Amino acid sequence: MKQVLFEEDGAFRVGTILSEAGAAFQVEAAHGKRSKVKANAVLLRFEGQALPAFMPEAQARAQEIDPQFLWEVCGAGEFGFADLAQDYYGHAPAPLEATAVALALHASPMYFYRRGKGRYQAAPEQNLKAALAGLEKKRRQQEQVDAWAGQVARGAVPAEIAANLDGLLFKPDKMTLEWRALDQAAAAEGLAPHKLLARVGALRGPEDYFLRRLAFEMFPSGLGFPAVPPVSPPEGLPLAAAPAFSIDDHETTEIDDAFSVERLPGGRLRVGVHIAAPALHFGRDHPLEAIARARLSTVYFPGGKITMLPETAIAEATLGEGRTVPAASLYLDLDGDALEVVATRSCLERVPIATNLRIAELEGRLQEEFLAAGRVEGAHGDDLLLLWRLARKLRAARGAGEEKGERLDYTFRVEGGRVCIEPRRRGTPVDLLVSELMIHVNAAWGRMLAEAGVPAIYRNQRGIRTRMEVEPGAHDWLGVTHYAWSSSPLRRFSDLANQRQLAALLSGQPAPYAREELAAAARDFETAYEAYAEHQRHLERYWCLRFIAQESLAEADATVIRDELVRLEGIPLVCRTIGLPPCDPGQRVRVAFGEPDPWEVNLPCRYAGKPLAG
Repeated sequence: MKQVLFEEDGAFRVGTILSEAGAAFQVEAAHGKRSKVKANAVLLRFEGQALPAFMPEAQARAQEIDPQFLWEVCGAGEFGFADLAQDYYGHAPAPLEATAVALALHASPMYFYRRGKGRYQAAPEQNLKAALAGLEKKRRQQEQVDAWAGQVARGAVPAEIAANLDGLLFKPDKMTLEWRALDQAAAAEGLAPHKLLARVGALRGPEDYFLRRLAFEMFPSGLGFPAVPPVSPPEGLPLAAAPAFSIDDHETTEIDDAFSVERLPGGRLRVGVHIAAPALHFGRDHPLEAIARARLSTVYFPGGKITMLPETAIAEATLGEGRTVPAASLYLDLDGDALEVVATRSCLERVPIATNLRIAELEGRLQEEFLAAGRVEGAHGDDLLLLWRLARKLRAARGAGEEKGERLDYTFRVEGGRVCIEPRRRGTPVDLLVSELMIHVNAAWGRMLAEAGVPAIYRNQRGIRTRMEVEPGAHDWLGVTHYAWSSSPLRRFSDLANQRQLAALLSGQPAPYAREELAAAARDFETAYEAYAEHQRHLERYWCLRFIAQESLAEADATVIRDELVRLEGIPLVCRTIGLPPCDPGQRVRVAFGEPDPWEVNLPCRYAGKPLAG
């Protein structure tokens, strides 16, 4: 039977000719497969060979042929593989010998260029040297990759990988040796790279991974602060007539706002809202301004925060107890018991801070029954009662209704890897007092800047959309005609920039910022603020999962939001629930938990029936 060596799909094959029709053959391979082979794909005809062993034997012989030797003896011109086989073996080659040479040539593209069916030409010496050098380079690179991957597998991270860990995790150049080594080691262990790095100790866990990701994306210069010149309070500011007190969480270091109450002759009252004034401690050209412009806001999340300004600068400007600190102040003159605002005044001054009151302690003092009785015990009790009454008046004036007290916020406290999640009712008297006075100061100064034609960053709200813009506009939901964030200059760049504009207006100086600069800052602020908020939401969800694992919770009651979404009771976690029957929003159910995945921040849930009684 006649047989052929032919090329198909870039590989050499052999078969027996069953039939021939013009320029095509019907060929049967050794394993029985039949195929149509064109005549121009046939490289060699022969007969009398045992085909099942033919190609394996030819491959074995081809591997014994040194391509360097073939290259040296083949000459510079084109040649056919059968001709070279005759020179190599010194006699007319047998089909097996010719096929072995063909396979050797085919497997050595650096040495031989294809010039047609079964024809080749030796690569020029210069090209061959370059190709061999490249091959050697790849070999050495792979040796390095194998060595680094082996180190990682043994629990040691090479310095070259550690030096660019975040880049490898979050924006890898997959052509680099470091990535190839990390990817190779991770694939060998059946793990994602970040999970392998956590296992070998290069990451402290998911929270470290999430923080590194935020830092890589939003803090290209790192989370630390560069050395900057010191700041100092301005001279020549007048002293406020009355001491002030602040209301903050006990963990707060950036104390932005404080309040004072003066009782004037004739039964009038004067309420002061005092805002920390970092803009008076350093100028627009100070490096701290550029740092604040780059960061745009403090980032808050369970277990930590990333401040907008260095702690040294915060310590200079914060409204700390026992200090007399520069502040931007808004004074409201009230007509006594009616608490009608009859005059307002804004100024820059030094304010003595008598007390830093803490929210946790005030919650017990500003309770509904005490307020209804007109009595608040403890430090600044009468002033707190007055401010609460004023806050109610201000809320009514802007058309806002009563806050629903059943809504909850949650406070996360993380210590030593353990998490405590504490529910807190929203809309408490303390919340009302602080929020209404902050809304008022932001609205008043926003209107003041707009009326003076001074550029500022406004937080406008139309319909359901809230945006940071430089054109003054109403905030529909709050019910105010102007709203420019100004009350947190230690925490937000928008407030710092607005304070700088306000300070210039009050001092009779040109505005430091042009409208175009503030517009760019407003756009950047919205992007950064959403990224920071997403990180906070992600970490809160992560610590909820950690809490479930920590407390060994297997089930919980939940409230249906819509479709398969439920909100767990006791922790601020929304989950998709498998098997949930048709339920109305607000209906309570019982859900069972699967294994939490802290890396993907996912908690599998399934419907477990009706909620527990009680």
